[in-house]
Order: sequence, then C-alpha cells, then structure tokens
Amino acid sequence: MRVEAVEILRIPMRLTTPLRTAAGLVSERDVVLIHVLAQEAEGWAELVAQAEPTYSPEFTDSAITVLLNHLLPRAAAGPMGDALALGPHLDAVRGHPMARAALELAILDAQLRHADRSLSAWLGATATHVPAGAALGLHERVEDLLAEADAAMALGASRLRVKIAPGAAAEPLRALRAHGGPQWLLQADANGSFTLDDPELDEIDEVGLVCLEQPLDPNDLLGHAALARRLVTPICLDESLTSLGALEAAVALGACEVACLKPARVGGWINARAVHDRCVELGVPVWVGGMLETGIGRAANLAVAALAGMAFPADLDPRGRFDPDLADRRTPVNGLIAVPTGPGTDAVPDSSQLPPGVVVGSWTPSDH
Repeated sequence: MRVEAVEILRIPMRLTTPLRTAAGLVSERDVVLIHVLAQEAEGWAELVAQAEPTYSPEFTDSAITVLLNHLLPRAAAGPMGDALALGPHLDAVRGHPMARAALELAILDAQLRHADRSLSAWLGATATHVPAGAALGLHERVEDLLAEADAAMALGASRLRVKIAPGAAAEPLRALRAHGGPQWLLQADANGSFTLDDPELDEIDEVGLVCLEQPLDPNDLLGHAALARRLVTPICLDESLTSLGALEAAVALGACEVACLKPARVGGWINARAVHDRCVELGVPVWVGGMLETGIGRAANLAVAALAGMAFPADLDPRGRFDPDLADRRTPVNGLIAVPTGPGTDAVPDSSQLPPGVVVGSWTPSDH
C-alpha cells in the first residue's frame, strides 16, 4: 500500500471498575491508538503500554517517543505499506515490543481491509466464537470479591483470573472456591510479587487452581522452575514471555507449564501466531491475556483467541472496561463472544469518542 500518513492519538479514559493488583490501583488509562492512512485503506491499532514502567520496562510516553523517533523513520525507509516486510527494518530497535506491535498491526489492518479479509482468517483461526474470562482485582473484603465474581459469571465469564499479593493470598481464593464450587475455573495472578520461599505459595497450591500465574519476578526463570517442581498447581508465565525465544528458554528450564500469550508483549500478531504454534508443538497450554484494552484492542485479541490451540478462555471480560467504549466491546451471548469476520480487525473507533486535541504525533512522507 501507499501510506500517506500515520497519526498517534492519545485519549484519557476511566475504567468502569478500577483494578487493584500487586503493583497498585489502575482506575484510568491513557489509551493510545495508531491510525494509518493509505491511499487504499485505513488501519487502526491500540498501543497497550501502561502509564508507568511497572508491568514492563516499556510505558506510554516511551512507546510514543520510540514510535515517532525510531520505528516510523525506519519503516519509512523500507516497505512502509507491507507489514510482513517491515521486520528487517525494525529489528535494529531493541525492546519496545508494544510500540512495534501497534505499528505493525495498524499497517496490517489497513492491508487486510483493502483485501477485504479478516485478521482472524489471515491468522488461520478456526473458531467462530470463543469463551470469555474475567480478571478480578484485589479486595479488602472477601464479600466484595465474591460479589464481583458473581457479576462477571452472570454476564457470561467462564474463567476467573484473580489478582493476588503477599499477605493472606490464600484466604480469598479458598472463599471463591467454596462459593463457586469445583466447576469454577479459577486461576491466580500474582504479577511477580512473591518470593520462592514464601509459604503462602504452598497454601495457594491447596485451592485447586487451573494455574498460578507469574508468582515470581519475571526474570527468575530458575525460581519458577523450582516452584513448578514443588507445587501441584501448574505455573503460568506472563510477564516473562516476551518473545518466542523467551518461551523456548522457559519451557526448556521447566519454568513454564502454561503460557499467557499477549500479542503486544511478544512484538505483534505475526509473532503471536508463532508463539501459539510453538506452544502447541511443545504441549504447553496457551491462552490470550488482556491489557485493559478498549474495543479496538479486544477485537485484535479475539482473532488470536480463535486459534485452534487455545486451552483456556481469553481475557475478554464480559463486563467491558470502559463505558462508553471506543468501539463495540462484543459482549458474550450464551457465554461465547463472536469472532470478528469483517475486514481487518473489524473495529474502528467511534468518532464521537475522539475529542479534539487527541492527536499527539504524526508522520507523513514529507517528514523523511
């Protein structure tokens, strides 16, 4: 395609339900969108980096800077209108996978819209509908956690991903298990907040979880391997899995028994398909995690969640995270969410939700 301009939009949005994790409380997001304007079509993608470098080294301001000053100039020097051919030109920029993923997806979205082909079909997805999982935050009172769980399940969630942190982490999980019974799919997400010698991990092991996600520091693969040998509950890695190579190393060490795949964190949707395929080859259950996306980002994640090898429901919270959202949030029907079949991701932002002044950066061929 012939790309004529790229815009970076930044829209402050408040979450309908704040999410408290081991790293702190998230009540709002500066949502960043990449808008590619080509002669043939337009493309959109959501950049999911968080405001602070607490989940990963990459954060919103750094991602925007890298896009404007490093990724876009290199893309312009290469085949700007071909997402599949951009790799060799962008590889010189180390790190910043979320910025790269957003640029790649926005171009790919435009290409697929021009070809009248959906992202899910292009990836080779086979499912037409996928089950939805919900993420529950930390609560001071167990009663509040149970109420949030009931609300999510009533709206169609089929898996609950519960945030935990050191200090009485097992108690709320036991309460949820007793409340929902053995049929509830429960997993706990520690966001790397525990240490290997923490006895609470052994208490959590008795709850009967689907998996225990990222209990230790993302860089501590040996610790996760030791914990996997110690616990019955499968160890799921999230923040640790930054690439296909990171997955290979973690599995080889015995540190990863379940994989949380976040397309933006592994550098894009092309890489995400490769990670999914390798998990299937290795026999590692894989599922799609979320990053508090709007309807724009959720639509792209849905395409990956529809791949045949997915073992658990994706993070596609049926409650939605924003109201109003930037795009259709695709709520479940009978517990299942329809996979987009329109061109590209099949999601574009509602223009009424884009107030003046949200374009914070732009690129045109005349810039280079």
